[in-house]
Amino acid sequence: MTLTLVRHADVLVTMDDARREIADGAMAFRNGAIVAVGTSVELAPLADEADEVIEARGCVITPGLVNTHHHLFQTLTRALPDAINTSLFGWLKRLYPVWAQYRPEDVFAATQLGLAELALSGCTMSSDHHYLFPEGVRLDDSIHAAREIGLRFHATRGSMSVGESQGGLPPDSVVEDEEAILADTIRLIDAFHDPAEGAMLRVAVAPCSPFSVSPDLMRQSALLARDKGVMLHTHLAEDADDVAFSLERFGCRPGQYAEDLGWTGPDVWHAHCVQLDAAEIGLFARTRTGVAHCPCSNCRLGSGIAPVRAMRDAGVLVGLGVDGSASNDSGHLLNEARQSLLLQRVQLGADRFDPREALWLATRGGAEVLGRSDCGSLEVGKRADFAVWDMGDAASLGVWDKVAGLILAPPLAARDVLVEGCGVVRNGDLATVKRETVLAAASRSLDRLMSLA
Repeated sequence: MTLTLVRHADVLVTMDDARREIADGAMAFRNGAIVAVGTSVELAPLADEADEVIEARGCVITPGLVNTHHHLFQTLTRALPDAINTSLFGWLKRLYPVWAQYRPEDVFAATQLGLAELALSGCTMSSDHHYLFPEGVRLDDSIHAAREIGLRFHATRGSMSVGESQGGLPPDSVVEDEEAILADTIRLIDAFHDPAEGAMLRVAVAPCSPFSVSPDLMRQSALLARDKGVMLHTHLAEDADDVAFSLERFGCRPGQYAEDLGWTGPDVWHAHCVQLDAAEIGLFARTRTGVAHCPCSNCRLGSGIAPVRAMRDAGVLVGLGVDGSASNDSGHLLNEARQSLLLQRVQLGADRFDPREALWLATRGGAEVLGRSDCGSLEVGKRADFAVWDMGDAASLGVWDKVAGLILAPPLAARDVLVEGCGVVRNGDLATVKRETVLAAASRSLDRLMSLA
């Protein structure tokens, strides 16, 4: 039962209900859980019994960043030619054939590369929406990769079942049989899902999107998830084409489609929601349905500006997602938080979105979306997931308000990242795996995929 004390942070940002920010802040944790939070003077008596003391002078400490939406397998298809200047549907059709060439080792390598990038930039918990399974690929490949990196992981069993011949978007070669999808989803939940507080791994049910699965699979997935007590995730209302597809195919807007099939509630979170209207925002607020806001990807694909201010004002649960690296090209959550602030300001005015609200979305907001009341804030009893940010390097030196500066002048990387009290990043480098090993595996897979393109 070792005790660790972190002390002398310039500011410790708790993200508790009072949103306390503690100058000369300190925190102690034992067995993965926080046991004390306060000033360094208040926690000074713990120094004598601590097994480790982490000094944080010149730094800001925040809860670990939470990524609510990603497609980690896409990390090997950044900046793909012919997909750089296209919107969502055209972008997908260009990439499906490349993704269809993946092998299990490619998924493993891409997942580790993406999670390493997230960890180095301060993330402690990430979801992953994996929906494409070429021969031999299983979600198990992503799960095993995540365990080695050490981030808290919400693996979602995605799926596509409606190919082009049935009016869907994906080619028939990458869709699956719906009974097989449901059977494998049950297998994964039974094998890997941990519902306990402090769980490092959870599994969710995640049909890809209304334009790639049938209404029956959406309905059956919701019933399965509730029978198993797990969460539900999909894409919704990502761009104008997405809404037009819903109106033409189902005769209703995406929000109504989701409600009709059982896809609203506190156990559901939807990615993007760029095109939600006022009625849909009200629906999500009433039902406590969560939203993964992915501003950089939305900009890259020209999808629009999500109505985050309206969602927040209505009481919708909102977190941040980097989305897949094929549509974002990066996996840096502080940059995502900065972009969320900039987009709301350019649309609504400079006083309508504050840096601290953006930081909330990146931490506590994301944990709430993923149903993790045990994470997202630095409070006694919560899990010891946090990031230490050195504000004295070139990207951030000069800021006066260091909490706002995390968003307005974000550090390029975190100094230290701890998950469940264990170091995942220490002194700016990966602590659980060798960086060169991750990069070498990703390079091998990239070379093979490029040779086939």
